[in-house]
Amino acid sequence: MKFSKRIDQLNEGIFAKLLEIKREKLARGEQVIDLSVGSPNIAPARHILDALCAAAADERNYTYAISDLPELLEAVSKWYKNRYGVDLDPKTEICSLMGSQEGFPLISMTVVDEGDLVLIPDPCYPIFADGPRMAGAKLYYMPQKRENGYIVNLKDIPEDIARLAKLMIVSYPNNPTTAVAPDEFYHELIAFAKEYDIIVLHDNAYSDLVFDNKRGGSFLAYPGAKDVGVEFNSLSKTYGIAGARIGFCVGNKEVVSRLKMLKSNLDYGMFIPIQKAAIAAITGDQSCVSRTREAYEIRRNILCDGFNSIGWHMKKPEATMFVWAPIPPKYEKSIDFAMDMLNRAGVMVTPGSAFGPSGEGHVRIALVQDIEDIKKAIEAVKRSGILD
Repeated sequence: MKFSKRIDQLNEGIFAKLLEIKREKLARGEQVIDLSVGSPNIAPARHILDALCAAAADERNYTYAISDLPELLEAVSKWYKNRYGVDLDPKTEICSLMGSQEGFPLISMTVVDEGDLVLIPDPCYPIFADGPRMAGAKLYYMPQKRENGYIVNLKDIPEDIARLAKLMIVSYPNNPTTAVAPDEFYHELIAFAKEYDIIVLHDNAYSDLVFDNKRGGSFLAYPGAKDVGVEFNSLSKTYGIAGARIGFCVGNKEVVSRLKMLKSNLDYGMFIPIQKAAIAAITGDQSCVSRTREAYEIRRNILCDGFNSIGWHMKKPEATMFVWAPIPPKYEKSIDFAMDMLNRAGVMVTPGSAFGPSGEGHVRIALVQDIEDIKKAIEAVKRSGILD
């Protein structure tokens, strides 16, 4: 059998590998506290579940959706206006995604041709790199350095690289570094994209998980943003419906129209009951969003305070559902530390090397377990002696 060179560029996802190890340990009766995958354990609010269940019980909703329901597009438009102060045309500036994950390869296919250059942050969530790779793009890594607050320094991008680039992917609040970008960054980003004719994709999955009484926003709220790009937004973390796969691409109508065209040739639209659940989520009582944010902030405080108290020093994140923690000095590689954590303490974290070259030296910890399990994880690490 002969296979494409495209698939040879990809590796089995780190989360699939970790899951396999986890299952083996559980089969042997060992305890595993999983702080690796960012899969929310906070259930959707009742009004979201009720909308999904009611729609799923209606036999008329099992036909092909073909495209987004008009009421879904209207709901997203109103949501962006109320939440972010951004005006969106429901007909031309909004396209649903079956989760943001699928959006990265699809938008890459609409923007880049084989051999085109895409700028991606480093470290970054793996699909930021793998999506463009699937479209045959070449990658240029934009370092997110600690000394710059883990914000991309656009001035460091060589001019010849900028002139070759066709697409740039950025994301703040950031996964995995948890950084939040200041207003100045977005103004510079838009000016940079205009100067070099680069399409910007901003992933905005964590704007409602910003802590310490601060409030997240949208890339599209900055003047000129819709001239140069689009934003992905997701209901997975904010509303606890990650498995339902609901996301949106919003912004520049030329980009959105081509994405819609591609999707019309690939799928028959999002399952109608899931569209109904999305409408209920973004138009219903939003107190569930505050409760979710508060839950993650409490978990953040307990986890960071606990690990700091036993000698694993880490900074509390400003946002997201993750902690970006340096590995202990005695370790050189994050994968070695992550495996020792799993084998000696029964605690799973994600090695920073999974997020790109600059991720080495850190691990990402997901705040996806209840308080009691977080406390158990801290105690297990302490007993293991891994920090000694």
